[in-house]
Amino acid sequence: MALESSHITASAVAAVEYPELVQQYRVTGVPKTVVNERIEILGAAPEAEFVRQVLDLPER
Repeated sequence: MALESSHITASAVAAVEYPELVQQYRVTGVPKTVVNERIEILGAAPEAEFVRQVLDLPER
């Protein structure tokens, strides 16, 4: 999403290098995506599902 829009930024963090972030975001598996400190997505999701969750849309 960050590649497609200049309004979105993204950072990738190696959990072993930042244990304080692992603790702060309660990382129990990877990948873990955190959006605006509000939405958390654990694991790899198909693109459509990932976008639905990021946009906080109801399930179909």
